[in-house]
Formats: sequence, C-alpha cells, structure tokens
Amino acid sequence: MTTTVLSTAADLHARARAGRRAVVMTMGALHEGHATLIRTARTLAGPDGEVVVTVFVNPLQFGRGEDLDRYPRTLDADVELAGRSGADVVFAPAVDEVYPGGEPQVRITAGPMGERLEGSSRPGHFDGMLTVVAKLLHLTRPDVALYGQKDAQQLALIRRMVRDLNFGVEIVGVPTVREEDGLALSSRNRYLSAAERRTALALSGALFAGQDRHAAQEALRARAREVPATRARAEALSAIGESRAAADAHAVATAVPGGPAAVRAAARQVLDEAARLEPPLALDYLALVDPADFTEIGDDFTGDAILAVAARVGATRLIDNVPLTFTSFGAAS
Repeated sequence: MTTTVLSTAADLHARARAGRRAVVMTMGALHEGHATLIRTARTLAGPDGEVVVTVFVNPLQFGRGEDLDRYPRTLDADVELAGRSGADVVFAPAVDEVYPGGEPQVRITAGPMGERLEGSSRPGHFDGMLTVVAKLLHLTRPDVALYGQKDAQQLALIRRMVRDLNFGVEIVGVPTVREEDGLALSSRNRYLSAAERRTALALSGALFAGQDRHAAQEALRARAREVPATRARAEALSAIGESRAAADAHAVATAVPGGPAAVRAAARQVLDEAARLEPPLALDYLALVDPADFTEIGDDFTGDAILAVAARVGATRLIDNVPLTFTSFGAAS
C-alpha cells in the first residue's frame, strides 16, 4: 500500500477521516516488534479506518550520558516497513513541530510510579515520555493507541495518565515480540556485538527461569487443591513423579503462599551466572512487581504480577519482562 509521509500536524488534521484512527508511536529504527504493533493497529482500525505511525526521537526521554546522538535514525527504511505492515501515514515531525519555542515549560509528571525501577535508573525519563505521548495524542487525535508490553512500566503509566487526565482514547497493549533465541526485539539490539548478544540472552533466560519456576509452583498448587490438607497432600504431590515436583512437594504442602521468593531466586541465578561471562552482564534491577503501581509484591500476594529485568551489556542497556499470575493456595484456578 502507498504510505503518506507527513511532518506537520496541520497536514495530518487535514486528512479526511471515515473510520477509526489507530496510532502506533515509535522513535524509529522499526523492527518486527513495531510491525506487529502496526498489523494489530490495522486490524483494530478496520478496512475503513486509518493507521498512523509516528516517528519521533524524543529528546526529553534521554538523560545526560544516554544515547540520544547515536540513537538510530532510519526514516526511509521505517516508512517501507510501516507501509508493508499496513500503515496509511507515517507522521515524522521535527523537534520544533512537537516543541514549538523549545523545551516545554509545562510537563506531565509521572508521580510515584514513575520514580521506581526505570524511573529510578533514569531520572526524569517517564516525565519526558508522558509529556511527548500526551503531545502526540493531541497532535494525532486517535481513537486507539497501541504500545508494546516490553515497556511494561511505560504502558502502565500511559494507561494511568489517560485515566487520570480523561484522555478520550483507548490504550491497547501488544505482547512482546522475541527473536528466535528469545531476546526481546529492541532498536538497541543492533548495538550488540556477537559476544555481547550471547550475554544479553541472560535477560530473557532469567525471566523464563522465573516463569518456569512459577508454572511448576502453580501446577503443584492445582494438584494440592485436589487432595485433603493433611500429610496425604505431600505424599500425593510426591507421587506426581517429576523430580522438580517431588522436590517442591513438602514446601507446597506447607504452603508459603504465592512463592514470589522462589521465582526471584530462579531468575537471579541466571543473572548471577551471566555476571561472570565475558563480556559480563551488569544488572540494574530484577523486580517482581504489582502492575498497578510497580511496587514489589510480598509472599502472600495473589493476582497479576510482572517479573522485570534491566541490565547493561557493554554500552547497551536492555529491558525485558514477563507477566505472571499468582493464585491463592486455597482458591480454584
């Protein structure tokens, strides 16, 4: 399909609109993860709707010493990928179109959630992110906007901003897209050397280890609910026959509810091993948090959670996460 490239909001507003407008916001350097967002937007917009992809490297999201200057800018390739994926328009404004008169004096503040994890590691990042998202929502005027779940804290903050400030737009999260080796797709992956990439696989490896540990615990809990709450419970669990199940049988039977500590430990073991590789992985954080506010969950937690990790390999900083759901020991699934 033919994709129109626009650089001003006036030109975008002048386009005739029939159906829904779906917007995918990017900083360019598009990859298959972005393509998945665009294809999902195409489905949501429908045949009569319009898909707009924004390409804007937001200077407010980069702190001192971060990679603003070397962040990849590949507009021609971005337009080609966006078009193949179903975009009608690529909106690629200049900095002075988004911030006329220089840096904005009035900005969105992310609040306490924006000071945790990524916010603690990158002070001011989420204020800059929410400010540009608010600006781009006004400039593009969508019915629905889509964001990747790889940036889980960003997605949570955007949803909170839209709810708290009454933006008339639907926010849709799209699952993380991974490469065949498990590494989450990111524009920054291109910075990694072959050796650095091998080390970087520890991020997804740690998350998958935590996820596997959690799945084993939940399977044991489901089995435990089927037998009486007596010594027979441990015996029944041991009879499952799986080595991991047998090892966990007594712990599950005596029920430390939820098992977040075991999930963290399984993930951290992978990260600790990666710290001894060459080049080493430098862990920023490993966190198991409540997606409502990104605070650490306790061992009695039930409900949805996010296991998140951030680390540096060489000069490249990467993030990743997986969702988990903790059930109550005595509740049905």
